[in-house]
Amino acid sequence: MTAESDTQVGRVRARVQVGHLSLDPLSEAEVVEQVGDALAEGRGGSICTPNLDIWVRTQTNVSAAELVDVSTLVVADGMPLVWSARLQGTPLPGRVTGSGLVEGLAAAAESRGWSVFLIGGGSDDTAVLASAALITRYPRLRVAGAVTPPFGFDSDEELRRGLVDEVAGSGADLVFIGLGFPKQERLARELASRMPATWFLGCGAGVQMAAGTVARSPRWLQAVGGEWLFRLAQEPRRLARRYLVDDLPAVRALFGGAAGVRLRGQ
Repeated sequence: MTAESDTQVGRVRARVQVGHLSLDPLSEAEVVEQVGDALAEGRGGSICTPNLDIWVRTQTNVSAAELVDVSTLVVADGMPLVWSARLQGTPLPGRVTGSGLVEGLAAAAESRGWSVFLIGGGSDDTAVLASAALITRYPRLRVAGAVTPPFGFDSDEELRRGLVDEVAGSGADLVFIGLGFPKQERLARELASRMPATWFLGCGAGVQMAAGTVARSPRWLQAVGGEWLFRLAQEPRRLARRYLVDDLPAVRALFGGAAGVRLRGQ
C-alpha cells in the first residue's frame, strides 16, 4: 500500500509486519470509524481479514499475497497472527473478525443511512437469510440486495458479469462478500472498478454466521484462540487437512519468525 492511500483512509499508524503480511493495528471500532470517514468523503475501499490459513496461502502464492496487500485495510482475523505480533514486540489491538465487522458495519449503516449488499456462500438462500436476520437486529438497515451466486460462477463469464452488473447497479455503500479467500477478494477488486465510492468487506463465513447457518464459537473459546477447534468439530471432513496438516506447522514457523524478530530487535 502506498503512502498516499495511507493518507486517504486517515491511517497514521504504521502497519505491523507479521511474516510476509502487513497488518493495520486497528480495533474493530477503529475500522468502522475509518470506513465511515471515507464514505462521508465519497471514498471507497476494501477490507481484508487474513487468518492463519490465508497467511499460509500467501506465503507461496504471489497473486494471493497481492490481493491482501492491495486492500485498503488489512486486519488480523486469526489469533496466531495477534500472538505473533505480540511476541515480536509489535502488538496489535486485538483480533478483528470478518463476522464481527459485518455486525459492526451493519450497526453503523443503520444509524448513518448507508445501504448494504450481501453476497453469501453456502446454500441458495444464505444471503437472503442473512439480510432478514440483520434487519431484525437493525430494523432501519437499508439492504440494497442479497445474492448467493451459484457454485462456479467465478469461472463462468456470463454469470460473473451478471453478478457484477447487479451489485454495481444497486449503488450500495457497503458490500459484504462471504465467499472465502481469494474468491471474495477477486470479486471485490472487480467490483471496485465499477463502484469507486463503495467499501467492500471480504468476510469469509461472516454472511453465513449473520444468517445463522454457521454457528459462532462461544466467546470464551474465541478469546483463547480456540475457535478453530469449534469449526473443526462442525466440519471435520472439510477442515481437518487444512487445520491439522497445513496450519499447525505454519504456527511453528510464524512464532519462530516472530521470536527471531524480537531477538534481533533486542
